[in-house]
Amino acid sequence: MAGVEVVFEDNVDEPIAKGLASVPSGAERFLNRELSFLDYVARVLAVAEDPELPVLERAKFVAIVANHLDEFFEVRVAGLLEQVAAGLRARSADGLELTEQLRAIRARVASLVARQYQVFTNEITPALVEAGIHFVPFDELSAVDRTSVDEMFAERIFPVLTPLAVDPAHPFPYISNLSLSLAVSVRDPANGEVRFARVKVPPLLPRFLELTDQRFVLLEQVISARLDSLFPGMEIVSRFPFRVTRDTDFEIEDEAEDLLEAVASVLRRRSRFGRVVRLEVDRTMTDEVLDLLRRELELSDSDVTVVEGPLDLGGLFALYGLDRADLKADAWVPQTQHALSGDPAPDFFRLLDGGDVLVHHPYDSFTTSVEQFVEQAASDPSVLAIKQTIYRTAGPESALVRSLIKAAEQGKQVVALIELKARFDEQANIERARVLEEAGVHVVYGLVGLKTHAKVLLVVRQEPDGIRRYCHVGTGNYNPKTAHLYEDVGLFSADEDLGHDLTDLFNHLTGYSYQGEYRKLLVAPTHMRDALLERFAAQAALGSAGRIILKMNSLVDIAMITALYDASAAGVPIDLIVRGISCLRPGVPGLSDTIRVRSIVGEFLEHSRVYRFGADPVDAEYLIGSADLMPRNLDRRVEAIVPVVDPKLRARLAEMLDVALADDVLAWNLGPDGTWAKVAGTDNAGNGGVNTQRLLRDLAISRTHATT
Repeated sequence: MAGVEVVFEDNVDEPIAKGLASVPSGAERFLNRELSFLDYVARVLAVAEDPELPVLERAKFVAIVANHLDEFFEVRVAGLLEQVAAGLRARSADGLELTEQLRAIRARVASLVARQYQVFTNEITPALVEAGIHFVPFDELSAVDRTSVDEMFAERIFPVLTPLAVDPAHPFPYISNLSLSLAVSVRDPANGEVRFARVKVPPLLPRFLELTDQRFVLLEQVISARLDSLFPGMEIVSRFPFRVTRDTDFEIEDEAEDLLEAVASVLRRRSRFGRVVRLEVDRTMTDEVLDLLRRELELSDSDVTVVEGPLDLGGLFALYGLDRADLKADAWVPQTQHALSGDPAPDFFRLLDGGDVLVHHPYDSFTTSVEQFVEQAASDPSVLAIKQTIYRTAGPESALVRSLIKAAEQGKQVVALIELKARFDEQANIERARVLEEAGVHVVYGLVGLKTHAKVLLVVRQEPDGIRRYCHVGTGNYNPKTAHLYEDVGLFSADEDLGHDLTDLFNHLTGYSYQGEYRKLLVAPTHMRDALLERFAAQAALGSAGRIILKMNSLVDIAMITALYDASAAGVPIDLIVRGISCLRPGVPGLSDTIRVRSIVGEFLEHSRVYRFGADPVDAEYLIGSADLMPRNLDRRVEAIVPVVDPKLRARLAEMLDVALADDVLAWNLGPDGTWAKVAGTDNAGNGGVNTQRLLRDLAISRTHATT
């Protein structure tokens, strides 16, 4: 690594230097990874700012922004602060030092939060009032309402509250991550001494307490108004809400003898010992109380976020649960393409004997495709084995989990490779692993040092003429809930080579085999990086006759970006559809003249990875799978990408990409200066424009009637 400056690219606590020795870094070539993510958050916030959107949809997107910022501080900002504390002098790919990044992040976050509260206070709240939904300040409650609230407080709230005093006998209490609290000052009338206490707002209680007729009062306001019940005989001097965010990015010891226990231990440490990285307060808090909190939590002024309104707008997700269809977008019912429809459902195994099937969620139903496939495999006496990776999935009540349990109970060989280290889903995956193990499923946890992020499923069946393998490779998790919200694609196939590849991959993941070559699959971290770079180089060799279209969530990897710059210098037309982070600068003369970058942000979360190489829309090579072009995906995760070879299915992928590139309603374009600009449709509602997600709905409906 001599002469190469360490750059923390994708995972802030791991230095990435791959590909940098011959690639000069700097702001003229690369965009900052952290600021690019905040640009994505800004695009999500812009959806909430759209006055044409139904008001509960706008509130939902405000909540999504709040959750994005929470996770950003828990992981990304926390990682940068850890590096500063360790005395590291790493630079980002665009040349910023750690402290420069933190300053830029704080300025960008302050702007986002100001916009977030502006749209909530000045636009969404009045629109809710107009629709008959009211947030009633406690001070404005009627006598009847106060009686009702008092009853709720006595019966449901007071019993679970615990005031925690701070004095020489009581050290400052531990405050858990993302918890909402009240900082309370009380005066002892006997001696006039003012003391401090913290009261946690119970997270298991509804944030919005409903009165009548869809009128709500904030839980923290009710507790604040009834503090005399918690501190009888004391004078309440002041009470202010506050919220802390902690570092949650704890490393897991992969070499631990019991990985399950190691992950559980990390969860305990995460909830108890992560350093505080952000303190949120509202404008009413006095300097005296703020100074006390900063001192006890060991924070600087720059770690404090002051807001104009209620803390934690992520609570608006609960409001979206109201039964008010008139205030939401029209609910989409996923369709079942003609080939998969029927009562009873068609035999998946006979169907795949006739050719591959492509599904596109949430436009195509997850229930009548993936869940039906696994259910048929579980019920079929000729099926010998089912092997599946699980990164994030629904609970024990989900159809997939039930089918795996059913198959195991019938004596089939069932293997579930569960990724315990899927961030923020660790506890759920631990619980899932135990449920499956108790049912007789063989549960494994993957390879030491690598997360298993691949979305693959293998069914082994005894046919009259021998063993046959049936496969599914996708871009999204095997989760019915997210399948209704995330845009993903999946390929069902009985291709013999693909079946052999998945067999080899599962043997590699569950045993001691080392598989370096595959017939069709591109697998990370073994050879996916090199295989993709070879494809970039092949298109570059064609010059202007080449073509590259890539759809993904994030583009961060320096070597991949450099290869795209090289292809652009050769004249290759390149379109990148990147939902979130892009560290590539498009349209820079002499560097990326032929590259365009756009982002689609709409009702569904764009999540699929579709990679096209070649100028002819149908004859081009199409790859789909689980990997984004990020160092973690290419070097530190097990990922799988599969080619789509059926001409009809390639044509369908070409159609998907064409629709996204034609969008002038949901799309944003990235400029050479690193700024994103909304592509203007014919009007705010998109009438007359190309709305990717609406058009794909229409195409899904048409497929329910297509017979070929």
